[in-house]
Amino acid sequence: MATATPTQPVTRTRSPLALWHLLSLDAPTVAALWTWFIARANHLSLPLSATLAMAIAVWMLYAADRLLDAQSTQPDTLEPRHLFHHRHRTAFLTGILIASIALALLLPRLEPESIRLYLILGGLVFGYFILIHATRSAHRLPKEIAVGIFFAAATFIPTVARQPQLRLPLLAPALLFATLCSLNCLFIYAWEHPDRPAIPITHPAHALTRATLRHLPAIAVTIALTGTALTLFDHNTPWPIPFATATAAILLLTLHHRRNHIHPTTLRAAADLALLAPILLLPFLG
Repeated sequence: MATATPTQPVTRTRSPLALWHLLSLDAPTVAALWTWFIARANHLSLPLSATLAMAIAVWMLYAADRLLDAQSTQPDTLEPRHLFHHRHRTAFLTGILIASIALALLLPRLEPESIRLYLILGGLVFGYFILIHATRSAHRLPKEIAVGIFFAAATFIPTVARQPQLRLPLLAPALLFATLCSLNCLFIYAWEHPDRPAIPITHPAHALTRATLRHLPAIAVTIALTGTALTLFDHNTPWPIPFATATAAILLLTLHHRRNHIHPTTLRAAADLALLAPILLLPFLG
């Protein structure tokens, strides 16, 4: 995505896809869908409260992250999503307050084991959140990798909390999905910084990020092949999960090859739209 300056419009596109992205609704949609999908692929039915709580929590986190980025990042390096959040700061802060109340009302409806695991994950996320925004440093784990790990872990928690025996069988698809989520972030970073992957200087890319950016198509192909292999040969893994992961990787790679022909904001939104690949498998879930 091309960088924007304060004098540029947030976006020239007001399509539903662009607004889905600018309103920070993309990540919550992906999180809620995968949370439900993972459970369904394991023949579990989650209550609505579980997926709704997931969507609300992820929206709060992403909206807060973009507000903080807009406040602390140099103005000439802001992306349209940051400018949009900054210009509608009051509305987003009000939304976060209302969402926090809704989330508090939903928590008693969640499984106790889910809450315990979420508290552990939440503590790690909060610590990393502070590390990123308070110290502007993430030397041990780059943000793109961290997001992939935390995001994938959150979506698998409701399932493994209800069926602890699934923790080992779901380890491989969970790691594969985490890699996909990180790839999503890395592709977006590459599109937004096509000629200057290590700047702005106040937020230099992590060394691992810089090294990985050179191999994104190969990583996407590896995810697709690994997902296909798990689908065909690993009978302990529910096949829809690796199949959807492989499909999403192929979609991201397709977007990467078409990146110069898509509006920057639409391209950024389409990267998350690609992660909605489980929708294609709904007829096979029974």
